[in-house]
Amino acid sequence: MGIKKETMNKINLGNRVIQDYKEPYIIAEIGANHNGDMDLAKKMITSAKECGADAVKFQSWSPSSIVSKEEYDRNQKYDDGDRGKKHFGSLRDMVEKYYLREEQHYELKSFCDELGITFSSTPFTKTEVDLLERCNVPFFKIASMDINNTYLLEQVAEKQKPIILSTGMSTISEIDKAVSLLLKNNVKDIALLHCISIYPPLYEDINLNNIVMLRQTFGLPVGFSDHTIGTSIPLASIALGSCIIEKHFTIDKNLPGWDHAISADPNELRIIREEGDNIIHSLGSFRRVVSQAEEEKKLKFRRSIVYARNLPSGHLLTKNDLSTKRPGTGLSPDLIESIIGRKLNVDVEGDTLLNWDEIS
Repeated sequence: MGIKKETMNKINLGNRVIQDYKEPYIIAEIGANHNGDMDLAKKMITSAKECGADAVKFQSWSPSSIVSKEEYDRNQKYDDGDRGKKHFGSLRDMVEKYYLREEQHYELKSFCDELGITFSSTPFTKTEVDLLERCNVPFFKIASMDINNTYLLEQVAEKQKPIILSTGMSTISEIDKAVSLLLKNNVKDIALLHCISIYPPLYEDINLNNIVMLRQTFGLPVGFSDHTIGTSIPLASIALGSCIIEKHFTIDKNLPGWDHAISADPNELRIIREEGDNIIHSLGSFRRVVSQAEEEKKLKFRRSIVYARNLPSGHLLTKNDLSTKRPGTGLSPDLIESIIGRKLNVDVEGDTLLNWDEIS
């Protein structure tokens, strides 16, 4: 493979420096969950901001840019088993209703700017790459389906902006080729997203350890594009150092559309943000450190050597004369062997801490 020439363990996404094992960059993937309704889209953006998301992400395609006539003619509905999708017509009908028009991109970008949250989107053709460049997005996201689309990768690379590359459905060799192409085209900031392109995937197919593997293999920051239901799996990925969490987002899981049922609602997104940050702060380092709070705890919770009973001056101490009890402000229990056989210099009272000046 030979890709890992220099470790790029951090990238810049807008005003954030993104790095493995740091507070993750949270992308609320609205995708097509706006259902073609700009008021709904803005409600989702506002909710994502309130939940602590760093960015919202949409999908930029048109009826002619992503699906062929042959596919439309089959009237396919993109079912992945029973995932709670709610269809209202043919595939063509839904694509026509759900795609973002050019002017809507500008409208949503302006709304995000006013709200203080990053606007981003996934392009699927050069037309949409150029549109997003005009929207001045701070980074480009490449969908898993396009990891082998060298033409699109080159078009995005020309913009010389950070690229987030999802790896669903791909082999290591395909990831290698995509990353090599981006590096060859002088893309400075690349992040990979471990992804399973099933909605939702079986737990045994998620393979979160791929996050560590991808990081070690490519020397790039790695995040997680999550299609599970709930919060446990994205939180687990954060414990493995995920620098980015991309999670489908909705304000109502019961809305019609492709992805609402498997999306995070505001409560779940807030948990991912807050608990994810807590996880990162709790990981600490590999160096063993006893905190100041624990040092103070020692004084209360550890034991000290105490006399087991009243003893007279001149008595030679035996093991049966000694015990260990709280607090830990006296002599440590691991000194007992060095005290046995010593002589008392004074009379002592049972159940009191032993002091060095009492023995010789």
